[in-house]
Amino acid sequence: MGSASPKHTCLKLVISNKEQIFVKGTWFSSHFDLFITDGLQSWTCHASEEEVEERASQWDQPVSEYIDLAEKYLGFQQPGSVYGFDDAGTGHKRLSWTFEKEGTKLEWRWKCQPSSNSKKTTADILDFLMDANIRLSDEVVSKTESFERMKVEAEKCLTQSEKLSREKEEFESAIYAKFLGVLNSKKKKLRELRDKLSKQGTAVEEPVEEDAQSTDRTKTFDEGSDEEMNGEEVEKEDVGTSSKKDDVGTSKDVPAGRGRGRGRKRK
Repeated sequence: MGSASPKHTCLKLVISNKEQIFVKGTWFSSHFDLFITDGLQSWTCHASEEEVEERASQWDQPVSEYIDLAEKYLGFQQPGSVYGFDDAGTGHKRLSWTFEKEGTKLEWRWKCQPSSNSKKTTADILDFLMDANIRLSDEVVSKTESFERMKVEAEKCLTQSEKLSREKEEFESAIYAKFLGVLNSKKKKLRELRDKLSKQGTAVEEPVEEDAQSTDRTKTFDEGSDEEMNGEEVEKEDVGTSSKKDDVGTSKDVPAGRGRGRGRKRK
């Protein structure tokens, strides 16, 4: 676990008596180091693995959870927490902070000893702050440049989008105009065909009516002719019958005569 890369934090801490101090923390997986300065003096706190494990067991916490919670409160000043940096005798200081757990307000305290090289400790903290400031400045510049590039790209995209929108509208207008022209032309042709078909239908219906009338007249005439023919046939039959009767009667009245052949001369 000790081989993991440590994390670094630096906190400008405003404590309860308005005093300001800088707390630089180096956090390992099983222990941590604190470097503190007020600009004039500096202090250090080296929390060994044994001390951290003992404190964690007192609070019924795993070591990793204990270190994470300490980093949370000493990496960023937490609202609602009361921080203290009080004298502990012989130049020592006691760094403390409070937090709530399961509705109970708790306090952690760590004793800090005077630095063996106060100037170096203060210089190291200032160097870390300067490096962090440079990194943050570079990051801000990089983010700003990236934002400006994105802004330019966004404006280009917006311009292109507006251009495409206009072209789309123009294209649709042209297509609709052509479509309406074709549609109107087709409708005109359809009307002409409809009118033509209507005229042809009227012209066809008139001969049909005349044929119907002529058929009726022909039928009437045929019926009359049939009746006349039937009457003539009846009359003929009657005449034939009467002629036969007359013939019969005449043959009865006329006596049989001699043949009309020439007689032969007698010798």
